[in-house]
Amino acid sequence: MRLVFAGTPETAVPSLEALIASDHEVVAVVTRPDARSGRGRTLQPSPVKAVALERGIEVLTPASPRDPEFQARLRELGPDACPVVAYGALLPREVLDIPAHGWVNLHFSVLPAWRGAAPVQRAIMAGDETTGASTFVIEEGLDTGPVLGVMTETIRPDDTAGTLLDRLADAGAGLLVATMDGLEAGRLTPVPQPSEGVSHAAKLTSADAEVTWTVPAYAVDRHVRGCTPAPGAWTTFRGERLGIGPVTVAAADAVPSGEKVPAPGEIVATKRAVHVGTASGVVTLGEVRPHGKRAMPAADWARGVRIEPGEVFAGSEVTS
Repeated sequence: MRLVFAGTPETAVPSLEALIASDHEVVAVVTRPDARSGRGRTLQPSPVKAVALERGIEVLTPASPRDPEFQARLRELGPDACPVVAYGALLPREVLDIPAHGWVNLHFSVLPAWRGAAPVQRAIMAGDETTGASTFVIEEGLDTGPVLGVMTETIRPDDTAGTLLDRLADAGAGLLVATMDGLEAGRLTPVPQPSEGVSHAAKLTSADAEVTWTVPAYAVDRHVRGCTPAPGAWTTFRGERLGIGPVTVAAADAVPSGEKVPAPGEIVATKRAVHVGTASGVVTLGEVRPHGKRAMPAADWARGVRIEPGEVFAGSEVTS
Protein backbone atom coordinates (compact mmCIF):
# COMPACT_ATOMS: atom_id res chain seq x y z
CA MET A 1 0.00 0.00 0.00
CA ARG A 2 0.99 3.63 -0.46
CA LEU A 3 1.39 5.15 2.99
CA VAL A 4 1.76 8.64 4.35
CA PHE A 5 3.13 8.35 7.87
CA ALA A 6 2.30 10.96 10.54
CA GLY A 7 4.38 11.27 13.69
CA THR A 8 6.70 13.60 15.55
CA PRO A 9 8.72 12.42 18.61
CA GLU A 10 11.36 9.72 19.07
CA THR A 11 8.58 7.35 20.14
CA ALA A 12 7.31 7.33 16.55
CA VAL A 13 10.66 6.50 14.94
CA PRO A 14 10.53 2.67 15.41
CA SER A 15 7.19 2.57 13.61
CA LEU A 16 8.42 4.72 10.73
CA GLU A 17 11.53 2.58 10.31
CA ALA A 18 9.49 -0.63 10.45
CA LEU A 19 7.10 0.64 7.77
CA ILE A 20 10.00 1.73 5.55
CA ALA A 21 11.45 -1.79 5.87
CA SER A 22 8.09 -3.44 5.10
CA ASP A 23 6.53 -4.30 1.75
CA HIS A 24 4.56 -1.05 1.87
CA GLU A 25 5.71 2.21 0.29
CA VAL A 26 6.08 5.24 2.56
CA VAL A 27 5.62 8.05 0.04
CA ALA A 28 5.69 10.94 2.52
CA VAL A 29 5.85 11.87 6.19
CA VAL A 30 3.71 14.41 8.03
CA THR A 31 5.24 15.88 11.17
CA ARG A 32 5.13 18.99 13.33
CA PRO A 33 7.11 22.07 12.21
CA ASP A 34 10.68 22.51 13.44
CA ALA A 35 10.80 23.67 17.07
CA ARG A 36 13.37 25.58 19.07
CA SER A 37 15.32 23.54 21.62
CA GLY A 38 18.61 23.43 23.49
CA ARG A 39 20.51 26.22 25.16
CA GLY A 40 20.85 28.13 21.92
CA ARG A 41 17.11 27.81 21.20
CA THR A 42 17.89 26.88 17.61
CA LEU A 43 15.29 25.38 15.30
CA GLN A 44 15.50 21.59 15.27
CA PRO A 45 13.64 19.08 13.11
CA SER A 46 11.47 16.47 14.81
CA PRO A 47 13.04 13.00 15.18
CA VAL A 48 10.60 11.71 12.55
CA LYS A 49 11.58 14.43 10.10
CA ALA A 50 15.27 13.70 10.62
CA VAL A 51 14.77 10.02 9.74
CA ALA A 52 12.62 10.84 6.71
CA LEU A 53 15.22 13.25 5.33
CA GLU A 54 17.96 10.64 5.79
CA ARG A 55 15.87 8.18 3.77
CA GLY A 56 14.99 10.69 1.05
CA ILE A 57 11.27 10.70 1.89
CA GLU A 58 9.16 13.79 1.27
CA VAL A 59 8.33 15.68 4.47
CA LEU A 60 5.19 17.76 5.04
CA THR A 61 5.18 20.14 8.02
CA PRO A 62 1.88 22.03 7.96
CA ALA A 63 1.27 24.53 10.75
CA SER A 64 -2.20 22.97 10.85
CA PRO A 65 -3.76 19.98 9.06
CA ARG A 66 -6.46 22.43 8.00
CA ASP A 67 -3.96 24.13 5.66
CA PRO A 68 -5.46 23.93 2.12
CA GLU A 69 -2.03 23.47 0.50
CA PHE A 70 -1.28 20.51 2.78
CA GLN A 71 -4.64 18.92 2.01
CA ALA A 72 -4.13 19.39 -1.71
CA ARG A 73 -0.69 17.76 -1.59
CA LEU A 74 -2.07 14.86 0.45
CA ARG A 75 -4.71 14.23 -2.20
CA GLU A 76 -2.01 14.32 -4.91
CA LEU A 77 0.00 11.69 -3.01
CA GLY A 78 -3.06 9.41 -2.99
CA PRO A 79 -2.28 7.34 0.11
CA ASP A 80 -4.16 4.10 0.69
CA ALA A 81 -3.72 4.56 4.45
CA CYS A 82 -2.08 7.00 6.84
CA PRO A 83 -0.51 5.32 9.89
CA VAL A 84 -0.09 7.68 12.85
CA VAL A 85 2.10 7.58 15.96
CA ALA A 86 2.08 10.60 18.28
CA TYR A 87 1.66 13.19 15.55
CA GLY A 88 0.44 15.89 17.91
CA ALA A 89 -2.38 17.64 16.02
CA LEU A 90 -6.09 17.05 15.56
CA LEU A 91 -7.15 15.91 12.10
CA PRO A 92 -10.28 17.47 10.55
CA ARG A 93 -12.89 15.41 8.74
CA GLU A 94 -11.76 16.56 5.27
CA VAL A 95 -8.31 15.12 6.00
CA LEU A 96 -9.59 11.92 7.60
CA ASP A 97 -11.59 11.12 4.48
CA ILE A 98 -8.65 11.24 2.03
CA PRO A 99 -7.08 7.74 2.40
CA ALA A 100 -9.29 4.79 1.47
CA HIS A 101 -8.39 2.88 4.64
CA GLY A 102 -8.37 5.99 6.83
CA TRP A 103 -5.84 7.21 9.37
CA VAL A 104 -4.74 4.37 11.64
CA ASN A 105 -3.35 5.38 15.02
CA LEU A 106 -0.98 3.35 17.18
CA HIS A 107 -2.00 4.19 20.75
CA PHE A 108 -0.07 2.98 23.79
CA SER A 109 -2.85 1.40 25.82
CA VAL A 110 -5.41 -1.37 25.45
CA LEU A 111 -8.41 0.70 24.44
CA PRO A 112 -10.82 1.84 25.76
CA ALA A 113 -8.52 2.17 28.77
CA TRP A 114 -6.45 5.34 28.99
CA ARG A 115 -7.67 7.35 26.05
CA GLY A 116 -5.69 10.57 25.78
CA ALA A 117 -2.22 12.07 25.79
CA ALA A 118 -0.49 10.23 28.65
CA PRO A 119 -1.62 6.57 28.64
CA VAL A 120 1.72 5.09 29.74
CA GLN A 121 2.24 7.54 32.59
CA ARG A 122 -1.30 7.16 33.88
CA ALA A 123 -1.19 3.35 33.74
CA ILE A 124 1.91 3.27 35.94
CA MET A 125 0.53 5.85 38.35
CA ALA A 126 -2.71 3.89 38.67
CA GLY A 127 -0.82 0.72 39.56
CA ASP A 128 -1.94 -1.25 36.49
CA GLU A 129 -0.20 -4.62 36.14
CA THR A 130 -0.53 -4.79 32.36
CA THR A 131 -0.92 -2.35 29.50
CA GLY A 132 -0.27 -2.61 25.78
CA ALA A 133 -0.91 -0.93 22.46
CA SER A 134 -3.86 -0.68 20.08
CA THR A 135 -4.26 0.25 16.45
CA PHE A 136 -7.54 1.94 15.63
CA VAL A 137 -9.20 4.01 12.91
CA ILE A 138 -9.13 7.67 13.88
CA GLU A 139 -12.49 9.40 14.22
CA GLU A 140 -13.18 12.97 15.28
CA GLY A 141 -13.60 11.84 18.92
CA LEU A 142 -10.60 11.41 21.26
CA ASP A 143 -9.24 7.88 20.71
CA THR A 144 -12.77 6.53 20.23
CA GLY A 145 -12.43 4.85 16.85
CA PRO A 146 -12.90 1.13 16.12
CA VAL A 147 -9.95 -1.12 16.97
CA LEU A 148 -7.98 -3.10 14.40
CA GLY A 149 -5.30 -4.77 16.52
CA VAL A 150 -4.09 -5.14 20.11
CA MET A 151 -0.96 -6.29 21.93
CA THR A 152 -0.32 -6.50 25.67
CA GLU A 153 2.73 -5.79 27.81
CA THR A 154 3.46 -6.44 31.49
CA ILE A 155 4.30 -3.39 33.59
CA ARG A 156 7.42 -4.29 35.56
CA PRO A 157 7.85 -3.23 39.20
CA ASP A 158 10.74 -0.92 38.29
CA ASP A 159 9.29 0.47 35.06
CA THR A 160 9.34 4.20 34.53
CA ALA A 161 7.17 5.84 31.90
CA GLY A 162 10.34 6.10 29.81
CA THR A 163 11.36 2.45 29.91
CA LEU A 164 7.83 1.19 29.38
CA LEU A 165 7.20 3.57 26.48
CA ASP A 166 10.43 2.44 24.81
CA ARG A 167 9.27 -1.20 24.92
CA LEU A 168 5.81 -0.33 23.66
CA ALA A 169 7.22 1.79 20.84
CA ASP A 170 9.38 -1.11 19.63
CA ALA A 171 6.70 -3.79 19.98
CA GLY A 172 3.98 -1.48 18.71
CA ALA A 173 5.90 -0.93 15.48
CA GLY A 174 5.34 -4.59 14.62
CA LEU A 175 1.66 -4.27 15.46
CA LEU A 176 1.32 -1.27 13.15
CA VAL A 177 3.00 -3.07 10.25
CA ALA A 178 0.79 -6.13 10.84
CA THR A 179 -2.26 -3.86 10.79
CA MET A 180 -1.21 -2.37 7.44
CA ASP A 181 -0.68 -5.91 6.11
CA GLY A 182 -4.13 -6.95 7.33
CA LEU A 183 -5.84 -3.96 5.79
CA GLU A 184 -4.19 -4.57 2.44
CA ALA A 185 -5.21 -8.24 2.50
CA GLY A 186 -8.76 -7.44 3.60
CA ARG A 187 -8.37 -9.59 6.73
CA LEU A 188 -9.23 -6.95 9.32
CA THR A 189 -12.63 -5.77 10.45
CA PRO A 190 -12.68 -2.70 12.72
CA VAL A 191 -14.26 -3.59 16.08
CA PRO A 192 -16.11 -0.81 17.96
CA GLN A 193 -14.71 -0.09 21.40
CA PRO A 194 -16.84 -1.30 24.32
CA SER A 195 -18.61 1.27 26.44
CA GLU A 196 -17.29 -0.38 29.62
CA GLY A 197 -13.75 0.13 30.91
CA VAL A 198 -13.26 3.62 29.53
CA SER A 199 -10.61 5.70 31.31
CA HIS A 200 -8.90 8.93 30.37
CA ALA A 201 -5.22 9.87 30.41
CA ALA A 202 -4.94 13.63 30.55
CA LYS A 203 -1.56 15.17 29.75
CA LEU A 204 0.67 15.50 32.80
CA THR A 205 1.71 19.00 33.76
CA SER A 206 4.61 20.04 35.95
CA ALA A 207 2.11 20.81 38.72
CA ASP A 208 0.76 17.24 38.46
CA ALA A 209 4.27 15.90 39.05
CA GLU A 210 4.66 17.31 42.57
CA VAL A 211 5.10 14.47 45.06
CA THR A 212 2.48 14.11 47.80
CA TRP A 213 4.14 12.53 50.82
CA THR A 214 0.88 12.00 52.74
CA VAL A 215 -0.06 8.98 50.60
CA PRO A 216 1.21 5.39 51.06
CA ALA A 217 4.76 4.50 50.03
CA TYR A 218 3.59 2.41 47.05
CA ALA A 219 1.65 5.40 45.71
CA VAL A 220 4.71 7.66 45.98
CA ASP A 221 6.73 5.03 44.09
CA ARG A 222 4.14 4.78 41.29
CA HIS A 223 3.78 8.54 41.04
CA VAL A 224 7.50 9.15 40.67
CA ARG A 225 7.97 6.35 38.12
CA GLY A 226 5.00 7.59 36.12
CA CYS A 227 6.50 11.08 35.96
CA THR A 228 9.96 9.85 34.90
CA PRO A 229 11.49 11.16 32.70
CA ALA A 230 8.82 13.74 31.89
CA PRO A 231 7.54 15.99 33.29
CA GLY A 232 9.79 14.88 36.17
CA ALA A 233 8.64 14.35 39.76
CA TRP A 234 9.60 17.04 42.26
CA THR A 235 9.19 18.35 45.76
CA THR A 236 10.30 21.50 47.58
CA PHE A 237 13.21 21.67 50.03
CA ARG A 238 14.15 24.89 51.83
CA GLY A 239 12.12 26.92 49.38
CA GLU A 240 13.61 25.47 46.18
CA ARG A 241 12.39 22.78 43.83
CA LEU A 242 14.14 19.41 44.11
CA GLY A 243 13.73 16.88 41.33
CA ILE A 244 13.01 13.35 42.51
CA GLY A 245 14.12 10.29 40.53
CA PRO A 246 12.64 6.81 41.02
CA VAL A 247 12.45 5.77 44.67
CA THR A 248 12.45 2.40 46.44
CA VAL A 249 9.82 1.31 48.90
CA ALA A 250 12.07 0.69 51.88
CA ALA A 251 12.18 -2.43 54.01
CA ALA A 252 10.73 -2.30 57.50
CA ASP A 253 14.20 -2.07 59.04
CA ALA A 254 15.41 0.81 56.81
CA VAL A 255 15.21 3.26 59.71
CA PRO A 256 17.90 2.46 62.34
CA SER A 257 16.68 0.59 65.41
CA GLY A 258 15.56 2.86 68.19
CA GLU A 259 14.64 5.78 65.91
CA LYS A 260 11.02 6.69 65.31
CA VAL A 261 9.50 6.08 61.91
CA PRO A 262 9.56 9.39 60.04
CA ALA A 263 6.27 11.21 59.53
CA PRO A 264 5.03 11.91 55.97
CA GLY A 265 7.63 14.08 54.22
CA GLU A 266 10.16 13.87 57.05
CA ILE A 267 13.73 13.27 55.84
CA VAL A 268 16.08 10.83 57.56
CA ALA A 269 19.61 10.81 56.13
CA THR A 270 22.19 8.14 56.94
CA LYS A 271 25.73 7.87 55.56
CA ARG A 272 24.58 5.85 52.58
CA ALA A 273 20.88 6.59 52.06
CA VAL A 274 18.12 9.14 52.34
CA HIS A 275 14.73 7.95 53.58
CA VAL A 276 11.48 9.88 53.50
CA GLY A 277 8.34 9.12 55.48
CA THR A 278 4.99 8.54 53.82
CA ALA A 279 1.50 7.75 55.08
CA SER A 280 2.50 4.10 55.39
CA GLY A 281 6.18 3.27 55.62
CA VAL A 282 9.27 4.79 54.11
CA VAL A 283 10.73 5.32 50.65
CA THR A 284 14.43 5.57 49.88
CA LEU A 285 15.45 8.25 47.40
CA GLY A 286 17.57 7.33 44.38
CA GLU A 287 18.82 10.32 42.41
CA VAL A 288 17.74 13.88 43.09
CA ARG A 289 18.18 17.00 41.00
CA PRO A 290 18.79 20.22 42.96
CA HIS A 291 17.61 23.43 41.34
CA GLY A 292 20.03 24.50 38.60
CA LYS A 293 22.26 21.42 39.02
CA ARG A 294 22.70 17.97 37.56
CA ALA A 295 21.16 14.85 39.02
CA MET A 296 23.16 13.23 41.80
CA PRO A 297 22.82 10.36 44.29
CA ALA A 298 20.54 11.40 47.15
CA ALA A 299 23.17 10.54 49.79
CA ASP A 300 25.66 12.93 48.16
CA TRP A 301 23.03 15.68 48.06
CA ALA A 302 22.15 15.13 51.73
CA ARG A 303 25.78 15.40 52.83
CA GLY A 304 26.12 18.65 50.96
CA VAL A 305 23.01 20.33 52.38
CA ARG A 306 23.40 18.82 55.87
CA ILE A 307 19.89 17.64 56.66
CA GLU A 308 18.72 18.80 60.09
CA PRO A 309 16.77 16.41 62.35
CA GLY A 310 13.04 16.75 61.69
CA GLU A 311 13.39 18.57 58.35
CA VAL A 312 10.56 17.93 55.90
CA PHE A 313 9.81 18.47 52.27
CA ALA A 314 7.36 21.32 51.64
CA GLY A 315 3.69 20.47 51.89
CA SER A 316 4.31 17.92 54.62
CA GLU A 317 3.64 18.31 58.28
CA VAL A 318 5.43 16.36 60.96
CA THR A 319 3.22 15.46 63.90
CA SER A 320 4.46 14.21 67.22
